[in-house]
Amino acid sequence: MKYHSIDELIQNNQAWVTEKLALDPNYFENLASGQTPPFLYIGCSDSRLPLTNFTRTEPGELFVHRNIANQVSLTDINLLAVLEYAICHLQVKHIIVCGHYGCGGITAALEGKTTGIIDNWVNPIRELYLQKQDEIDALPTREERLNRLAEINVLAQVKNLYQTSIMRKVLHEKDAPTVHGWVLDIRTGLIKDLNVSTVQWQSHSSCLSCKLPIVTLADFIPQDKVASYGGNEEVSEAWLPMASKQHTLE
Repeated sequence: MKYHSIDELIQNNQAWVTEKLALDPNYFENLASGQTPPFLYIGCSDSRLPLTNFTRTEPGELFVHRNIANQVSLTDINLLAVLEYAICHLQVKHIIVCGHYGCGGITAALEGKTTGIIDNWVNPIRELYLQKQDEIDALPTREERLNRLAEINVLAQVKNLYQTSIMRKVLHEKDAPTVHGWVLDIRTGLIKDLNVSTVQWQSHSSCLSCKLPIVTLADFIPQDKVASYGGNEEVSEAWLPMASKQHTLE
């Protein structure tokens, strides 16, 4: 891959501005008037994942929070501030939690090859692996094991999202955005929707002081085949919450 120099970045910016103004002389004036993005995107910091490129979206369409391995940490004040601003002020209609295959954070968590702060950050993913170790270890290839953990991680972050106070508040007010769990395959450029059902939360009407039902990893069951890069193997179908089970947060 060819990398640009720092000077080329400025030159590219100037060329891009010229192109935009040629198409619409008011483009930047309209952009500067304010933002009303319909989407909050919570994704991985991986440099290969600018979702605007993969989805052909323009500046102003995605409100973005990115960190290593797309974590929704309940103690991350940065994430919580972004979430509150997106919901309360920008009034986004959709929240996308997006992981990806080939994620370095997933690999670090599964294989324990990191130290220091990064190791601390990915430790929750290692805990996810330990919860699902029998299932993941039963997969025939390293690639399939990493892919499955990437999917499980996205589902876990969706669960974490619903444990935040701001999401509980807007669910009680019946004004919560729709949440989506995605995984992006860098090798194909395609996005896989895990089809995480959030209807049980959207329709919940209990008071904030009550124990709210939340989903646990035990509520997600794999269907059909697992994700794989090899050959033309079919990518796994969605992991769906089991409608017959309800769990409460103690």
